[in-house]
Amino acid sequence: MAFLDRYLYPQMPAQRIIPMVLWPITLMMIFQRSVILGVNGDRTDDFKPVYNAALAFLNRRAVYGENLNTVDPHYLYPPSGTLLMSPLAVIDPERSRWLFIAVSVVVLILCAYLITRLFGFGATTWVMPTVLFFFFSTETVAHTLIFTNFNAFVLLGLLGFLMLMLHRQDWWAGVPIGLTLAVKPVLAPLLLLPLLVGRWRILVTAIGIPVVLNLVAWPVSADPMSFITRTVPYLGETRDYYNSSIGGNGAYFGVADWLVLLLRIAFTLMAVFALWFLYRYYRRTNELLWLATSSGVLLCTTFLVSSLGQGYYSMLLFPLLMTVFIPGSPMRNWPAWLGVYGCFTFDAFYSVRWDALGRQLEYNKVTWGWSLLMIAVFCSLLFRYLDMRRDGVAGGWRDFSAPESPADDQREQVGAPTPSAAR
Repeated sequence: MAFLDRYLYPQMPAQRIIPMVLWPITLMMIFQRSVILGVNGDRTDDFKPVYNAALAFLNRRAVYGENLNTVDPHYLYPPSGTLLMSPLAVIDPERSRWLFIAVSVVVLILCAYLITRLFGFGATTWVMPTVLFFFFSTETVAHTLIFTNFNAFVLLGLLGFLMLMLHRQDWWAGVPIGLTLAVKPVLAPLLLLPLLVGRWRILVTAIGIPVVLNLVAWPVSADPMSFITRTVPYLGETRDYYNSSIGGNGAYFGVADWLVLLLRIAFTLMAVFALWFLYRYYRRTNELLWLATSSGVLLCTTFLVSSLGQGYYSMLLFPLLMTVFIPGSPMRNWPAWLGVYGCFTFDAFYSVRWDALGRQLEYNKVTWGWSLLMIAVFCSLLFRYLDMRRDGVAGGWRDFSAPESPADDQREQVGAPTPSAAR
């Protein structure tokens, strides 16, 4: 009967099984997150203040006159962002919101494709449905659609910046990040990366675009100075609601100011060491690993130590997570992925039986997740540096993206691109 085995037990490689399993599940998740949860909305509506501001801008009314003492979402974009968002108010608010959700879904799918290509994989490989599945299973993507936020476009700007910078398109590399800065300055810390390598052309377009857009929007806005006098001071405050930064978490739970300051300093010092080590040992040997990891370190540190860090900002850490496919990545350890669970999970920890514990877990999961992720990356790089000092090679160069032995090389062959392909 052995000759029947080819008919009864046909063989199928894992590279075909994974897409077969994930594509239908992922497509249904996209439908559920966007058409059902997104259209339904939730307790927070980030789109409403944006739409109202766009409508006021088009009608030459005051944009920055709302009461900032409430816990409702506020309009915080500069005049340049209002200018870019103004087309939203051309149609009625409901259809405008639906259209914004639909475009955000398309942008997220495009981001999944770009990040798959960025790390050397094809769109027809098992990686593409895996990335999409991970995207739409996270809290950051789900709440971006449910709350109808601008985050998907910021992620697209981040990926465009990384890809164009890797391809030495310096004038163009500043364009996507400049457009996002014109709306919200979340990616501003990444301007340190071209500054470190002296690629000033990126800085010209990245800074020039929001400046020019503000110059265009300023004279046609009814109250542009109110953004400076009212909104900017508010942005510098640490609020105690919807804020997963160390300061926001500390304000909510009544943590002593000295401890909050100490934690901020500690995570800043971790980031400084990580950025130094990555620049010193990876910039010349694997630029993709340097850029993706450094951007993740800069952004995660900003989320933790700045005045405002919201859970769905974690979307911008996707490039850092994808470095796990590159040998030498500091994401190749389980504590880092426990941190990823904390700041990406869509799971809720509210408990009827253990109410206090459930609330502690729910309100702390993002802060703990970012913190553990940063600690894991820092420790991975620190132990690497201590090993180099012990062996007397800390002053030289070493390509950490290359396997050390044939056995290591065999372990790396799990679908990851070679260092040359990753670049």
